[in-house]
Amino acid sequence: MATSVSEPSLYQYSPSHVLPSVFAGLAGISLVLHVYQNFHFGFWRVTFFMSWGGLVFTGGWIMRILSSYSPQNLNYYISQNVLILAAQPIFSGTQYAILSRLMHHLPMYAPLHPHRVMIFFVYIGAAIESLTVAGASMVAANPEDMDKRARGGLLLSIALALQGAVECFFVFLVALVHCRCAKAQRSIPRNIQSICIMLYGTSTLVLIRCICRAIESFSTETSTTCNVVCRTVLYNEWYLYAFEAAPIVLYTLWLNIVHPGFFLPRQRCVYLDVDRKTQRMGPGWIDRRSRLATFLDPFDVSGILNGQPSHEKFWERPEDWPVVEVGNTSQRSSKRAYIPLLQHEVDVSSKP
Repeated sequence: MATSVSEPSLYQYSPSHVLPSVFAGLAGISLVLHVYQNFHFGFWRVTFFMSWGGLVFTGGWIMRILSSYSPQNLNYYISQNVLILAAQPIFSGTQYAILSRLMHHLPMYAPLHPHRVMIFFVYIGAAIESLTVAGASMVAANPEDMDKRARGGLLLSIALALQGAVECFFVFLVALVHCRCAKAQRSIPRNIQSICIMLYGTSTLVLIRCICRAIESFSTETSTTCNVVCRTVLYNEWYLYAFEAAPIVLYTLWLNIVHPGFFLPRQRCVYLDVDRKTQRMGPGWIDRRSRLATFLDPFDVSGILNGQPSHEKFWERPEDWPVVEVGNTSQRSSKRAYIPLLQHEVDVSSKP
C-alpha cells in the first residue's frame, strides 16, 4: 500500500528498511553460491556473468538500504537505481553463454555458429546495458527536470523493449535446438532437457520483468499526465519488489539449482554423439569459408538459405574422434572435462 512521506525525500513513499535488506541478503547468498560453483566446476568461462551481475545486483540493494535511511541523498538514490536496473542485462550474458555451450555440445542441431551466437548476444546486451545505465542515470539525477526525465525514460523504454525482443529471439533459438533434438531422437537426454527447461523458465522471468519495467517507464517518464498506472508505480513500493526484485532473485537461484557446470561438459569440443550416449572429443565448429566471407556473413545466412551450410559436419564421422572415457575421479586438471550423464570426470587427453 502507499505510505505517506513525513520528511524531504526523493521517493513518493516512505521506503522500507527491511525489504531491501532481505533482497540484499538473498542476492548476496546467490552470489556466493555462484562463485563457489564456478570454482567447483571450473565453469567461469560460461557463467562468469552470473558472478559479475550478482555483484552489481547485491550492490544495488545495499545502496537501496542506505538510501532508505537517507531518502533525500541524491547519490544513494542514483546509485541504487542504476545498479538494480543494470544487473539484468549482465545476468543475461550467462544465458547466452549457456546456449552457445549447448550448441557446441549438440552441433548437429545448432542452427547457427555457436560461438558467434554468443558474441552477437553479448554485443547486443552491451548496447542494452549502455542505454539502461544512461536512461536510469538521467531519470534518477533529475527529479525536478521533466524534460531530462522524459529523455531518460525514453532511453529506458527503448532498452527494455530491446531486451524483451532479444529475449524472445533467444527463446526461439533454444526452442529450435530443443525441437531438432526431440525430432531426431526418441528421448531427449536428461541433461539437455534440464538445461532447456531452465532457459525457458529464466527467460520467462526476464520477460515478466521487462514488460513490467516498460509499463513503469512509459507510464511515469514518457507521459505528460500521471494516470492510474503511473500512481500505482510511483506511490507503491511493492511494485519494485514484485516485478524487479523477486523475478531476478528467482532467476539467480534457478541458475544455482540448475547450474550448467553439472549438466554440460567443461570443454566446448566435447559433443554428444547421435546415439545419445557416447560423448566424443571433436574438433569444434569448423567454418570452411574464407576470413572475408565469414566477416561479411558471420552466421552463414547465405548458406543456410541455399540449404548448403558451409560448416563441416564432423559429427558424421564419429570414428575420427575419440570417445571420452571415464577416468580417475580423484585427478583434476585442465585437460579433464566434467561429463554430466555419467556424473564422473573423464580423460580427454587423447586427440586425433
